[in-house]
Amino acid sequence: MRALILFFIGLVFGGAGGFLAAGGMGSDGHDHAGHSDASHVHSTLVAWEGPAPRLDLALSPDTGDAQNLHIMTEGFIFAPEEANGPNRTGTGHAHVYVNGEKIMRAYGAWVHLADVPANAVIRVTLNANDHSGWGLDGQPIAAEITSP
Repeated sequence: MRALILFFIGLVFGGAGGFLAAGGMGSDGHDHAGHSDASHVHSTLVAWEGPAPRLDLALSPDTGDAQNLHIMTEGFIFAPEEANGPNRTGTGHAHVYVNGEKIMRAYGAWVHLADVPANAVIRVTLNANDHSGWGLDGQPIAAEITSP
C-alpha cells in the first residue's frame, strides 16, 4: 500500500514538475522552428461544426505589472490530455498573444501573465488538438481584451 501511495505522489509531483519546466522554456515550452509538417501549423483554420462557442475574457490585477487572465468559454472544453491527438469539435486548448506575440498555450480557464504593459492587447484563440485555430465562416474563433 505504501508503495502505491508513493507511486501516486511521484506521479503528481513528476507531472507538475515537467509542466513547470516546460513552461519555463519560452513562449509555449518548445521551439517551433523545427516543425515543418502540416500537423503543427498555427496559421491554418479547422472548420468548427455546429453552434459557435462563446469566448469571453476578463483580467484581474496581480502584483506589479502581472495580470490573471480568465478565459471563459461555453460550448468549448479545455482538453489538455488530447493535445496532438485527432481534432474533435468542442475541445482543444487556447493560444494567448500579447501585442501580437504568442506567449503561451492555455489548457485551462485561468492563466497568469507576468509583466503585462499598460494598454497591451491580449488576444486568445481557441485551437484544435493539432494546434490549428478553430474557425467559423473562415474567421478564427478569438477574443481580445486590453490591459489597464
